[in-house]
Amino acid sequence: MNLGLAGQVAIVTGGSRGIGRAVVEELLDEGARVATGSRHPEDLAGIEAPPGHLLTLPLDVTDVDSIENFVATVSETWGAVHMLVNNAGKAYPGSFATLSDQDWQNDINVKLMAQVRMCRRVLKEMPDGGRIVNLTAIFGKQPNPRFFASSVNRASCSSFTKTLAKELAPRSIRVNAVSIGFIHSGQWEGRPEGFFTELVDEFRVPLGRFGDAVEASHPIVFLLSDAASYLTGVVLDVDGGMAAYL
Repeated sequence: MNLGLAGQVAIVTGGSRGIGRAVVEELLDEGARVATGSRHPEDLAGIEAPPGHLLTLPLDVTDVDSIENFVATVSETWGAVHMLVNNAGKAYPGSFATLSDQDWQNDINVKLMAQVRMCRRVLKEMPDGGRIVNLTAIFGKQPNPRFFASSVNRASCSSFTKTLAKELAPRSIRVNAVSIGFIHSGQWEGRPEGFFTELVDEFRVPLGRFGDAVEASHPIVFLLSDAASYLTGVVLDVDGGMAAYL
């Protein structure tokens, strides 16, 4: 599908695997120039791209200096940044009784503050009409103590998305979020097949399965395109029907 993204510059955090890698590959297929980063840039090897269309660099979204170096290099290489996908993230499991102050701070840093810091820096390079998509999780709107820290902090990511969308609307910069349910990604690697079936049954996922990474990348790339030109401040559920709220 031609979504009109050819030649535009995109930054995708956490592009080494799962949803992030699927987004990188789909944007490349659309003809965009894509910069992506990881704390382990060697994991980015093997992504196929036309010459001059892919930039892979070290990136730690919890480190301000790493973000600065990454975005500065992208800007020096390609100029303006038209699109940002805040995908990088990590879960810190635990109950309220077991989560330490450091666990909470780590979870906030890799979720909310990573998005805040990436947006703050990239917006210096983003022209009017740019687009931002933040990844969040349905537990931010449908809290569950099994995912305690994520339930709390992903709610803040949704609020950040909607608030930033209002502030940037005069510049025609659209800010949306994709709220993920159960999607095969790096955090689930190594789990036995029975684990996925049990989780799908426990949470009553109507489609009866985990989603594939490309099933999340399609709506993300759609939100980056002019096909979504009147959407901003949206938090779109991609969850196989799992969310029970209206």
